[in-house]
Amino acid sequence: KISPINPSEHPNKKLLLLFTGWGMDENPFKGYQIPDYDFMVVYDYSSLSFDYTCLKPYEEIIIVAWSMGVWAASQLLQDKNYPVMDSIAINGTHFPVDDRKGIPTRIFAGTLNGLNENTLYKFRRRMCGSGDELKRFLDKAPNRDIENLREELDSIGKLSLNLPSSCFKWSRVYIGNQDKIFPVENQIAGWGEANYILTDEEHYSERLWREIFNHKEQLS
Repeated sequence: KISPINPSEHPNKKLLLLFTGWGMDENPFKGYQIPDYDFMVVYDYSSLSFDYTCLKPYEEIIIVAWSMGVWAASQLLQDKNYPVMDSIAINGTHFPVDDRKGIPTRIFAGTLNGLNENTLYKFRRRMCGSGDELKRFLDKAPNRDIENLREELDSIGKLSLNLPSSCFKWSRVYIGNQDKIFPVENQIAGWGEANYILTDEEHYSERLWREIFNHKEQLS
């Protein structure tokens, strides 16, 4: 799904396109903005269908992808000739379910098979890393139900088994060394010889989001 955050009758010529992680929607990201950029959020990878026509009006596109969104963006944008000026991958790899380069298969299966309201809360607690960060996240939590999240996670698992690894090249890659969702050593292995930047962040970090959205020049 694609959700425009700041639709207008006179769109900008620049676009920030954010691929979120599993279980998200636009809610956690509504407060962010970059001046002079339209902002679209992509979420729900129950399928990898994508309306590419939404990208045609733009002369400059910045891609930011987080968690499972790194895999989804790499699959959807490889071999495409769009004016991507910058592309930033955060706490994810091209291998969403992989014992060496992504989330280990046993952990992925356990999350899928045991998913309920209680385990989702625990997942988000690990994702945020602290009670304060979790509270801020829950104040703007995605509006999606458990069955919908289960369907998405199941689809990601099946698609990752059937699709070849992407050849998409990222401008820069960030790995949070406190990440409790995508193991840090697996992220490092997943990127191989590609350059990456280690940050002192959890899987989900509001501080990092604010740095990216409010001070993009620091990452460019």
